[in-house]
Amino acid sequence: MNETILQFVILTSGALGCFLCLALITTSFYKSLANNYLSLSLFLLISLTFLGSWYHKENPILDFLGLIMLEYLVAVTLFMYFLVQIEHKYLKEKWRKWLYAPFICSIIIETILHLDSIFHLYHSDFALFVDYTKLITVFGYNFFLIFWGRHLVKKSNTISKEKKRWLLRLNFFIICIIVCWLLANIEIGISDSEYGVNFLRILLSTLSWWILYFGVFKLQIIVQKDEIHQYLASKKASNPKTKRKINETTVYNIVIQLYALMEEEELFKDPLLSRSDLAIRLGTNESYLSQIINQETNKSVIQFVNEYRVKAAQNLLHNPVFNKYSVEAIGMEVGFTSKSTFYKTFNSSLGMSPGAFRKLEKRPNS
Repeated sequence: MNETILQFVILTSGALGCFLCLALITTSFYKSLANNYLSLSLFLLISLTFLGSWYHKENPILDFLGLIMLEYLVAVTLFMYFLVQIEHKYLKEKWRKWLYAPFICSIIIETILHLDSIFHLYHSDFALFVDYTKLITVFGYNFFLIFWGRHLVKKSNTISKEKKRWLLRLNFFIICIIVCWLLANIEIGISDSEYGVNFLRILLSTLSWWILYFGVFKLQIIVQKDEIHQYLASKKASNPKTKRKINETTVYNIVIQLYALMEEEELFKDPLLSRSDLAIRLGTNESYLSQIINQETNKSVIQFVNEYRVKAAQNLLHNPVFNKYSVEAIGMEVGFTSKSTFYKTFNSSLGMSPGAFRKLEKRPNS
């Protein structure tokens, strides 16, 4: 009974994993070349788990499919995923195709062994030697490419620190999955017990969900935020802002500098900006800064900064160019540290959520 429940959990996790992999390549929000590679990698890992469960000597087709080393493809597709994410120069190299050579060689060798009716190599020591050789080379090949990808991500200067941090975390999760998968294969080879294998398969499913959340959804938000930032930076360079006119007879010089920091340098987009940081930039102390802002705007420092963030978010949500980006990505771009803070501040300022504001702006008569 317990074994039946365990098998049901494994099959259900695999089926949901396949569904999510399909969603990655069909949903516009996630659809990208990088996610195509990641989706294929996860699908291969899930397939390996199923083939391990369905493997049976009495079925020659499943027997053959179970021996084809799909494991060689996992490392390659994951390596390609990291190359695409960091836009590495290796993407233009022709030698990339040779990364698939071990997988092709595996198919050729297994086909020869299964179709051999002369020397009967399939039931010989040679076949056993081939099995051990494949297991060792798969272990080495996967870890070589995954750690190579990790090295390239660390050395990359083409992505933001935030994106690099997410990619390295995803890389670590992938290493954990590969270790689990290898241990499961070793367990099958040296022990008749299925408990350890089933535990590792459940762990594989759990880690797959972590990858889908942290490596896909969260990373996609960061990617969109970076795209928004790059677009705005290019527009700012081609269309310089007109400086805000301030009545200098009633405003302190420090307020003039404050508006310059907000409107020209857009300091409010720094999610870690604090009252102390702002006071240091203006060459004053925190209490004096709070007093000046309160006298000038009748707001606290955080309210003053968030007002700029909300205004910037309004502009992005109103602009059709940014319709393809999520509300959370826009919130991150304008300086909010979390989705909940963004929604709460936006709603407090305008009396509606960012999503409702975007829908309102999309109406023909708005």
